Parts: sequence; C-alpha cells; structure tokens
Amino acid sequence: MKLNRRIGMVLLTITSAFLLTACAGEEENSSNEDHNSHANMEHSGTGKLPEGLKEAADPTYEVGSQAIIKDDHMPGMDGAEATIVGAYDTVVYSLSYDPTNGGARVEQHKWVIHEELLDAGAEPLQPGDETTINTDHMEGMQGAKAVIDSAKEMTVYMVDFTPTDGSEKVTNHQWVTEDELAPAK
Repeated sequence: MKLNRRIGMVLLTITSAFLLTACAGEEENSSNEDHNSHANMEHSGTGKLPEGLKEAADPTYEVGSQAIIKDDHMPGMDGAEATIVGAYDTVVYSLSYDPTNGGARVEQHKWVIHEELLDAGAEPLQPGDETTINTDHMEGMQGAKAVIDSAKEMTVYMVDFTPTDGSEKVTNHQWVTEDELAPAK
C-alpha cells in the first residue's frame, strides 16, 4: 500500500511539473505574440505609394539622408541606421483590428496613414472612429474593419535599414514617424 502511494505521489508530481511547464510555455508564446504583433508584417515593400499622398514640403530628414530608428515595431528595428527613401505629410494612425484571415486581434498597430484607409474622406479620423483598412502591411490587414486608437498629423518616412539582429536588409519600409527617428552620428 505504501509503495502504491509513493508511486502515485511520484506520478502526480511529474504530471504537475509537465502541466506547469506547458502552461508557462503557452503564456510565454502568447506574450511574445502580443509584443511582436508585427511578426507577419511585410518588412520590405515595393515602394508603391497610396494615391493622393503628398511629399513633405520641409521634412526634418531629407530623402537620401541617414537617421537612427528609435522604436521597435519589429525585431532588430530599434537602433538601426536608416536611409530615408521618402518623406510625406499626412495623418498617421495607430489602430486595432481583427484580421480578415481569422488571426488574433491586432491591438494598436503602428502605422497606417490616412491614404491607406478606404473612403476615409478629406478630414482626419478621430480615436474611436471605425474604418476599413485598404493596405496590406500585414497578412489579413487588407479589408479589415478597424478602430482608430490615435491620430496625428505629421511627416512619415519610408526607409531602408539593416536590422540590428542581423536579419535581411529591409527596403521601402512603410512607415516610421518623425518622432521615431534621431539624427545619425
């Protein structure tokens, strides 16, 4: 009887350890997915611009100049040296949406510009407004219904950069805001 109890306790301990390990792994994967909500982002782009987008009249960072990215929309971005490919004056939005491919909800995606929203009209949208996304920065983004989290009128940049994590060079990345850049040294 004592042997059966000991075996039972050992099995219970082992089973508990496996369950705790599995739960911890799921939680870690879930938080990584939240932090890296741009995992399915198309890092490089074609350079094609949305219709109606206007070049910035007096950008802080001129086309062809260098700047340091100081945000981490995706791994390897923070601290990377960027070459400015384009500078545009527009309204930039962070927004939340449910992907059209059934993926997990994306919260506060940075950035979609006014010209990438379907039938957005001439006036900037406001936080809480609903809209339809008309771009495909990420899988499941095109045609998704979204809610505006923030809206700012500013200069946005299309950039080329080599990620600091050693991954492949990114070209025509859309978008980095002016406050996410610092002068190159």
